[in-house]
Amino acid sequence: MPANPTTRDVQIDRSMASSGITLEPGIPICQTDLPLDWYQREFKSYAEEYLALPDRTPETVLPWMDSYIVPAMKHFDGRIMLLAHFYMGGEIVKLVERYGGQISDSYALARQAELHPEIDVFVESAVHFMAETIALLKHPHQEVWITNPKSGCTMETMATEAMLLPAFESLHERYGEDLLVVAYMNTSGRVKALAGRTGGSVCTSSNAHHVMQWAREQNKKVFFVPDQHLGENSGRQVGISPEKMFTWPGGWAGSRVSIDAMDAAERSRLDDAELVLWGSWCGVHTVFEPRHVEWWRAKGFRVLVHPECTHEVVKVADGSGSTNYLWGELMSAEPGAKFAVGTEAHFVENARQQLAARGVEVVNLADVTDPEFPSMGCGCATMSRNDPPHLVATLDLLRQGRAPEINRVESGDVVEADTGWRERLSASEQEQISQDARSALLKMIELTEAAR
Repeated sequence: MPANPTTRDVQIDRSMASSGITLEPGIPICQTDLPLDWYQREFKSYAEEYLALPDRTPETVLPWMDSYIVPAMKHFDGRIMLLAHFYMGGEIVKLVERYGGQISDSYALARQAELHPEIDVFVESAVHFMAETIALLKHPHQEVWITNPKSGCTMETMATEAMLLPAFESLHERYGEDLLVVAYMNTSGRVKALAGRTGGSVCTSSNAHHVMQWAREQNKKVFFVPDQHLGENSGRQVGISPEKMFTWPGGWAGSRVSIDAMDAAERSRLDDAELVLWGSWCGVHTVFEPRHVEWWRAKGFRVLVHPECTHEVVKVADGSGSTNYLWGELMSAEPGAKFAVGTEAHFVENARQQLAARGVEVVNLADVTDPEFPSMGCGCATMSRNDPPHLVATLDLLRQGRAPEINRVESGDVVEADTGWRERLSASEQEQISQDARSALLKMIELTEAAR
């Protein structure tokens, strides 16, 4: 059983204050231009320089970035790798790749440390759970750093260890060894460890159906945490009927649910369920509706969506899959093709810019030009807390040996999204989290590679 978080030996760090993409001449490189009080103290001088630049064009921004990043890359002499997820704001994706970094989906990013033992330092311009996953699979000599520790995921905050543990313990008490946890990549290492402790697996949107098929074959009750919609879509994909699914409330509400307090009918539904879904979701992907799909299809657009969308959207779309799937479909399109894409707005904008010159039209599925369909943007604000000063400052301070410790990521770290305070486990508890979570990650890799 998992350790009680209230009795853990932890340290609190309160130092934080309250591919193929190209850079075209003249395009704005602004990202978010965060207010100065959003930057860490050590990063403020870099942000001040950036904000003082006369404009945000590559002609102005890149020479300033080069003055810091080129010496830093030379200093590490091939022993450093920059990483970013497709969902990051377009400018960071382009810039990371410009300096030799890797851009991909969460499955590929998770494996970079494992697959590159020659690299000593990984610097990630993405979200904290992604950096921690890389740290869970890294070799002992490697370090993982994140450019902004406050870059998080709203879905992850609806499925923290503290929220999930009461539900997990209630389910485990009732079903014992017949319970198997599958943890989505968008969770902390502490939650991934729950999967490892039950002999379960992690999954990503690209391999969820493979992992779900394997989990079903274990003849156990599968507890999928989170996302409710990815869990339902992948469950249906492998033949689990809606009648055999049970949705457990997400967030803090889920922590207060008791099986003993359920009425007989609800408890019977839970007992009969093959798949228990933790009821949280991605706010970006749940704004899309079937009517968006119908509107764009009537205009001659092919509709592609991410499987974090509701099942009602996925079943009427022309295709669904991970960011790597979506990117591949778009990049292989013939001139004249038209796509409406239901996923994070930065990703869609990157694709739109890249494909416009090739005569391929890409729009955001939510951007219906009809007053009855108000535009909703569909960008992830928490995932976008990375900008040029964060990348520049992290690399320059690493070169100097003065990077803030709070930017270094270890197994079991938890960062509070509002304050930026980090909770770090003791070495022994960190090792236990790492061992359990790594087991679940390796099971995912085994299943994914076997399915290729």
